[in-house]
Amino acid sequence: MIAVTVLLALLAALSNASASVLQRRAAVQEPDEGTGARAALRRLTHLLRHPNWLAGSGLLALSSVLQGAALATGSLSLVQPLLAAELLFTLVVGSVVFRRAPDRRTWLAFAALAVGLALFLVAASPSAGRPTASPGSWLAGGGSALGVVALLVAAARPTRGAARAALLGLASAVSFATTAALLKEAVGRLDHGPGAMFGHWSLYATGAVGVVAFLLLQSALAAGSLTASQPALTLGDAITSVILGWVLFDEVIQLGLRVIPEVIGIGLIGTGSLGLAHASAEGREWDTPARAGPGRRRRHPHRVRRQDVP
Repeated sequence: MIAVTVLLALLAALSNASASVLQRRAAVQEPDEGTGARAALRRLTHLLRHPNWLAGSGLLALSSVLQGAALATGSLSLVQPLLAAELLFTLVVGSVVFRRAPDRRTWLAFAALAVGLALFLVAASPSAGRPTASPGSWLAGGGSALGVVALLVAAARPTRGAARAALLGLASAVSFATTAALLKEAVGRLDHGPGAMFGHWSLYATGAVGVVAFLLLQSALAAGSLTASQPALTLGDAITSVILGWVLFDEVIQLGLRVIPEVIGIGLIGTGSLGLAHASAEGREWDTPARAGPGRRRRHPHRVRRQDVP
């Protein structure tokens, strides 16, 4: 059963990474129309006409199905950390889609993030906990998650570029982690029959919070490169899931001698984050269109070239 859970979670990570790359490709083709709900709705209306964006949305839906299946066979503490593989999947898929491979430093930074997170979570080995949470736990955990998302969105409003992408990516991550926790709550009631799941509020809250997470993801992808948004999105999701697993489902992490690899893992995460921030600050974006060089003029695709008249 663990092998099935791992396979489903990795397939969900691959699908999610592919969705981020395709939607990022569509986002960079749209002009920046400012901030606010009205600008976000205008951008979303334009994106609905992009085949890449629609394909990415389909892959996000597939990822949700795969994630739900994984959560039905395994715990939140096992499934969500495995989604950190999305980082490396993003690099591989993005290199193919954008036809520009990231430089060596970016590869190493992403690898440090993925290895560090994996080392920390394997050493921490969160326990499975209980399948469902009490209403009081949801009031504390859900309310705290909502407050964190609101603070991150407020902090992102005056910023631009990589900082805005990272903050919105983190807000999206907290929302996606909350969505996963709600989904676990819903599928945890399947033991009492489908009626228990469809009759519980958590299933419908999953859809509502999922929409918020989806809209925040679109804003993060539009604000800056995947180099800035994806680490915050992936790592924030996994770490928030560990916290929610502890608050909601009584999952705990191991301490003692395991603290040593946990600290090493945290150090690798910090090193990778600094490396990606430095790469982004120097403008080495691999997922944005190449700019035309000096003296080159881009031709309009619908403009007819007029021949010179002697």
